[in-house]
Amino acid sequence: MARIVVALGGNALSKAGEKGTWDEAVQNMRSVTKPLTEILGRGDELLVTHGNGPQVGSLLIQQELAKSQVSPLPMSALGAMTEGWIGLLISGVLTTAIEAEGLGHSVVPIVTRSLVSSRDPSFRHPSKPVGPYYSENEARLLKKQHGWVMGNDVRRGGWRRLVPSPIPIDVIEGPVLRRLYTAGMGVSTVFVAGGGGGVPVVRRRNGALEEVDAVIDKDRTAALLASIIRAETLAIVTDVSHALIGFHSAREEPLGRVSADQLSRHLTHGEFGEGSMRPKVEAALQFLSHGGKRAIITDAYGLPQALKGKRGTVVEN
Repeated sequence: MARIVVALGGNALSKAGEKGTWDEAVQNMRSVTKPLTEILGRGDELLVTHGNGPQVGSLLIQQELAKSQVSPLPMSALGAMTEGWIGLLISGVLTTAIEAEGLGHSVVPIVTRSLVSSRDPSFRHPSKPVGPYYSENEARLLKKQHGWVMGNDVRRGGWRRLVPSPIPIDVIEGPVLRRLYTAGMGVSTVFVAGGGGGVPVVRRRNGALEEVDAVIDKDRTAALLASIIRAETLAIVTDVSHALIGFHSAREEPLGRVSADQLSRHLTHGEFGEGSMRPKVEAALQFLSHGGKRAIITDAYGLPQALKGKRGTVVEN
């Protein structure tokens, strides 16, 4: 029996070209349940985490459109909202699939907070664009009213809010999750945690935890959670079957089974895109450096075969 953390990308629930409706999200989730039930059918323990980029973006737009009628909520609250409704969606669809397979697992979503350092350099240099596009005049007004950092997306011809993207250093609910798995709860329960990287919090001098407006990379939090619950495998599910080197060049090559040292060298040589594959590779190496046995990067379709070492990018120490 193995303990596996599966990190689903936010785009697994909201695909390009879709409207982002609830029905679309349900259908998209149904398409990724088979590999999850296969894991459970083998007797392995499972924790599921997920992205929330498209979903938080939609909520930010809703907040903007409704601000004359309803007071806007901070980003930390929107992150918690997505953890709640995506957790509901995953638990509902996955429970139906589990019952259809005759398995006896419960699915329990948990709103999760991730501790970040108030001294993280990203707080001095926010760079993650979020929310709707604004005109230059609107951007100036928002900067003056709220102190937001605004950035111009030249390709789209609009301005967006920029927020920090700090590195998570702990998961507040991590000790509880570790006790649950240590007590054997993972044999009969799938926990959904760390959604969207978790709600970012900092610890103030008086010891109190305080939510902050930021975006945490969900794969980094998945790696952290996997280490906390002492999982053997971290599987990062994305929209491609393999990590690639030589991307968009004549030497483009999919990575299959590689060592952590080999993958680290590829990372050092700049083989992976900053906003796409690089964070996933860094998360995989982070997990392996903290005692994990195996990290996988692949798509949902290929996950069962990747767990057998026959597909995807499989990284081992």
